[in-house]
Amino acid sequence: MMHDDFIRSLADEGFGEPATVRRETRGFVEMHTHPHDVKALVLEGELRIRTGDAEQLYRVGDVFHVPADLPHSESYGPEGVT
Repeated sequence: MMHDDFIRSLADEGFGEPATVRRETRGFVEMHTHPHDVKALVLEGELRIRTGDAEQLYRVGDVFHVPADLPHSESYGPEGVT
């Protein structure tokens, strides 16, 4: 997905103003939850999100959605992720 299309889709879905977040090279975040939905577009690098026994890889141009209160962990690729 293109950046401008993603920003429009966030607004259409009622999300607030997006923030750009950079995560470190080969970083990892243990299992956790968020009190709100998270929807993001990968701008650089890659990340893996694990929920239960399932793991999904996201790369540049991919959009991921993590619903509120869903336990998940994250790991970041050799270039980190933005």
